[in-house]
Amino acid sequence: MRGVTSATDRHGHTHRLDLADATVREWDATVVAADPEQGIVLDRSAFYPGGGGQPPDEGVLLWGGVRTRIAGTRKGDELYLVPVEGDPVPPPGTAVRGALDDERRTQLMRTHSGLHVLTGVVFRDFGALVTGGNMEPLTARMDFDLAEVPADFKERVAEAVNAEIAADRRIEVTTLPREEAFAIPDIIRTATNLLPPDIEVVRIVDIVGLDTQADGGTHVASTAMVGRVEVAKMENKGRGFRRLRIRIV
Repeated sequence: MRGVTSATDRHGHTHRLDLADATVREWDATVVAADPEQGIVLDRSAFYPGGGGQPPDEGVLLWGGVRTRIAGTRKGDELYLVPVEGDPVPPPGTAVRGALDDERRTQLMRTHSGLHVLTGVVFRDFGALVTGGNMEPLTARMDFDLAEVPADFKERVAEAVNAEIAADRRIEVTTLPREEAFAIPDIIRTATNLLPPDIEVVRIVDIVGLDTQADGGTHVASTAMVGRVEVAKMENKGRGFRRLRIRIV
C-alpha cells in the first residue's frame, strides 16, 4: 500500500509514539513551539499525521484546566498539531496531556489492516497491484490494476478476505535497512514504487502468512481484530483499473 515511510521515530522535534506502539492513546508531553496559524509542536506525540490514504488523528490537549481540541495535523519541517479554530493554544514550555479520539483511531486501524488483508488476497489470488486508495473510519476504497475479472470476483474476494480475518493472523511491525527490505519479494504492492530514494530504513507491516508490505500507518495486532469486511461495490474505472469499496462491520 501507499504510506511507505522512513522508520525514523522522529519528525522534527517530535518523538513519534504512534510508530512504536499503535495502542498509545494518552501521554504526557511538553510544548516545543506554538502558533495559531502554524500549529502546536510537542516533544512527544501519538497523533498519526496522515499519509498513504489514512487520515490524521483527532483528539485533545489538556493543560492548566484548559482543553484544546486537535482537528488534525500538518506536516512540514515539524509535525504540527492543528487546533480547532478559536481554541486556546498552549505556549511553549507548557506541560500537556495528549489524548487521541480512541474510537476514531481504533476504527482507522481496523480499516487499514482490513485493506492490507484485501490487497494481500487480491495479489495472491489475482496477481493485481494497487493503483490507489483512501479510507475513512470503517469505510474505504482500493484501486487495482486488473484487466480481467471473473463474474463472481466481488463475492470471491469477500469470502477470501473474511477467511483470512477469521484465521486470526498476527500483524507485526518491524524495520529493516532499505537493501534488506527490497530483498523481500513483492514488498512494494503499488504499481508505482512510492518509496523515496533517500529513505534508508523501511517500516514493514507483516500479516504473518499472507501479506508483507512497506507501510507507514497504524494497525491492529491481529486480523481477527478487524471484524468483518463487506465488499460493497466494484467499479470499472477504465484501462483495466478496478475499484473495490469496502465496509468494516
